[in-house]
Amino acid sequence: MQRKAIILFILSLFISISIYAATPAPNGGNGSEAKVVLFENHIHSLYRTILFKKSKPSFELFRKSYVGYLNLKAAGKLSDKNILTIIDFRLSSTKNRLWTIDLNKKRVVYESLVAHGRNTGDEYAKNFSNEVESNMSSFGFYVTGDTYIGKHGLSLYLDGADEGFNCNARTRSVVMHSADYVTESFINKTGRLGRSLGCPAIPIKNHKEVISTLMDKTCLFIYFPDSAYEKKSRLLAENTAMDYFLVNQSVTETSATMATL
Repeated sequence: MQRKAIILFILSLFISISIYAATPAPNGGNGSEAKVVLFENHIHSLYRTILFKKSKPSFELFRKSYVGYLNLKAAGKLSDKNILTIIDFRLSSTKNRLWTIDLNKKRVVYESLVAHGRNTGDEYAKNFSNEVESNMSSFGFYVTGDTYIGKHGLSLYLDGADEGFNCNARTRSVVMHSADYVTESFINKTGRLGRSLGCPAIPIKNHKEVISTLMDKTCLFIYFPDSAYEKKSRLLAENTAMDYFLVNQSVTETSATMATL
């Protein structure tokens, strides 16, 4: 009898939270203060919980990345692998500036060097373009696709998800591949990494494992500060990400609790 009462209470709580999360705020608002606090606490807690390796992206960058990830999930663009890859092109190419995070296991599964485009800059990335034959990197959110074998061996198709900023990725043949110029020895000789034709190129070591992890509709976010992008990208919209999180977090937590009864 007591067990049934607990189950009924949990179900009623789940329904209440789901209705609450889906209910618009008064005066046309998109979220109450309580929703915002819950969402912010979740992001902070997740960031603190993740097992990073030698380095980690800043909290602000992780937050942007996670908001975009949730929006892509809400749009049905991502698989259930729940992999988030972040590239911080503010950093020197001599630094590890790529992190692949398994959000299910809350740990970084891959951290490495990554090259930017030839015309994007030397040691530091400065210039970006969505144009064909620009040989520049493009920032924004991507959804990974299938793999293929090209001149760089196993490579990964990328679909740009930010209209006007990286949507020409397929047309430009911007993919993830490995390259012999993405090494510490290359840095020691030249003071920077080698550069690609716009692709996020990674080290040859373990590249097959990395590409296998990232393939099939996972989220990749290439970041560089740009005011126009921050204003226009729909994937950085916090209200839709927050609403998706609240509804789905209710389902996840209820399922987990039910499993323990």
